[in-house]
Amino acid sequence: MINKNNESKTFNALSSQMELELLDTLLQPEDGTYPWNPADDESDAYFSELEQQFAMEELLTHEELTTKSEAFYGHLDSLWDHVVTNSHYKCNTNQSVVDHLQVILSSAFAANVPQGWLKTIAQKATEIFATQQSIGEELVQCVQSVLPTWNTDDLLVLARPFAYAMRSNESRDVKSIINQVNNRDWATLSELEQAKVSVAIAYYAFRQIKNSQSEE
Repeated sequence: MINKNNESKTFNALSSQMELELLDTLLQPEDGTYPWNPADDESDAYFSELEQQFAMEELLTHEELTTKSEAFYGHLDSLWDHVVTNSHYKCNTNQSVVDHLQVILSSAFAANVPQGWLKTIAQKATEIFATQQSIGEELVQCVQSVLPTWNTDDLLVLARPFAYAMRSNESRDVKSIINQVNNRDWATLSELEQAKVSVAIAYYAFRQIKNSQSEE
């Protein structure tokens, strides 16, 4: 019985408090409440003040957005500069490898093989060296860069002994293959002879790249 009386007193107290708050809201001065009649002269001042507040908030939001945008784009510029610098370095490094390899191939085979042929093989060998391919496939790609009409399976047959030599770290005598076309005009060689020489040169090119990396 006592608990019921306490609950009743608490409920009545809460109800009285809510009524007082509602009454206080209704009795507030007109200039402290929303102007429900937009036609009143005082409404213009009220809405003008609101517009100024919104304009100020929009300005602050715009300034904050501008600051954050500048920081964001500044970070993007920094990342881009880093990418460009690394790409430029990588391109320069690859080109230096190609140039060095071409000099080596020229000194070894220029007497029998056209310079353009050697340059193409040097570029292709540098490009695909250490890719996720078998050695035989890499040799074939080098040869197809100068003999594009040749079938892959046929070139794999020619490349097999060189691929085996590279896998087992053995050395094949490239000079003996080149000597077979000594003192002959390159244009007079059959495509089979050109393919055999090209495989040997590609093998030699890969060996040179591998040896230069081992020395670093």
